[in-house]
Amino acid sequence: MSFTVQMPITESTTEMRAAFCEAMLSLAEKDERIFLLDADLMGAMGTKPFAKAYPERTIDCGIQEANMIGVAAGLSAEGKIPFAHTFGVFMSRRVCDQIFISCAYAKQNVKLVGSDPGITAALNGGTHMAFEDLGIMRTIPGVTIVEPTDIAMIRDLVPKIAYHPGVVYLRLVRRTCPVVYGDGSTFEIGKANLLRDGKDVTIIAMGYCVSGALKAAEMLAEEGISARVIDMFTLKPIDREAVIKAAAETGAIVTAENHNIIGGLGSAVAEVIAEDAPAALVRVGIDDRFGIVGLRPFLAEEFGLEAKHIAAAARKAIAKKG
Repeated sequence: MSFTVQMPITESTTEMRAAFCEAMLSLAEKDERIFLLDADLMGAMGTKPFAKAYPERTIDCGIQEANMIGVAAGLSAEGKIPFAHTFGVFMSRRVCDQIFISCAYAKQNVKLVGSDPGITAALNGGTHMAFEDLGIMRTIPGVTIVEPTDIAMIRDLVPKIAYHPGVVYLRLVRRTCPVVYGDGSTFEIGKANLLRDGKDVTIIAMGYCVSGALKAAEMLAEEGISARVIDMFTLKPIDREAVIKAAAETGAIVTAENHNIIGGLGSAVAEVIAEDAPAALVRVGIDDRFGIVGLRPFLAEEFGLEAKHIAAAARKAIAKKG
């Protein structure tokens, strides 16, 4: 694992879906076991170049998400490495039983890609905003959950996910994300990244909220508050050691996630500190609500996911530990 953090934070000019497709093309060139499945969203996901290059290893199952998971499980049983994609809401709520029985229970090697998580669904609205997918996936035994932070991470992690045993849920923003990591950075599934050290409070973030956590730490520094920032890009298995160390050394923790505060990162961290390292905790995320239609900036403000909200939570956590 070797990474650099890019400061100041800027928006990428490359979309996450483009980086994903590039990584899949590179994988398929080297390994004929790589297959790509979709539920009539190849245009939305930007994976048509893969279909053009490898039509014999591309299956568009149509709007039949449950059937797609069955096909993926069958391919895995025949020794293939299938990546199956649909929107995060469909990859979790709609096909939960197929993932549980056909993939996880059957110990198949299936890679699930759920796109447009949380507020990044934007104008697709509340029906398409996956605020609960992490909670659903966390409860299925043996499932690994990864949410790449930016394009550098997705380029490094997609090949590792392909050869990571068992079911992996890749929670993926389709469009652009802020650049956090430098090109060529490498990562280890299950190992959190310490992006910034601090002694007063720890901000543990994942996905969309990582860049906001770094900005919040800068805001807090101007007030004399030293904030540690951790990127917990692997939700399951969570890096318990990183959480315990942060709790012991700072005594106050904030979690920040583009997901319901119930069942996701906040819940996972709460479980660790309750069992092994008591600390003050404040959770930033969707406060048990349904989604609404809007652009990302509006939704981030509406649901309290901006840097200012994370900074306010950090002040609250520090006060609680006092």
